[in-house]
Amino acid sequence: MTIAEVSRKMDISADTLRYYERIGLIPPVKRSKSGIRDYSEKDLGWISFAKCMRSAGISIEALIEYVALFQQGDDTITTRKQILIDQRDELEKKIKEMQGTLAYLNTKLEHYEDMLVPKERKLAEE
Repeated sequence: MTIAEVSRKMDISADTLRYYERIGLIPPVKRSKSGIRDYSEKDLGWISFAKCMRSAGISIEALIEYVALFQQGDDTITTRKQILIDQRDELEKKIKEMQGTLAYLNTKLEHYEDMLVPKERKLAEE
């Protein structure tokens, strides 16, 4: 699959795909004899993984480290698992913070409703 096809299928720009490969966020993609990237299903799996992790706020550095360790083989399983555990813990912390922020915003909105409804009733009566 070409970079243009992957870009459309995965909803990610070709520039981002090249960048992810260049920095080691995804493993190197095999190329055709003419040097054109030829993405496999395995590559699509890595792209999906990277997109998912990035959308969750996982750092590029942690993902690069994870991919590098993966390429070293099974001796790094424990370390890779720990990276994922650490990132999950950070994500859970962020989610809790965001839930707190959401609750605060909801309280503020309720306050506005409490202020607006009486004013709207008064206007309706006039």
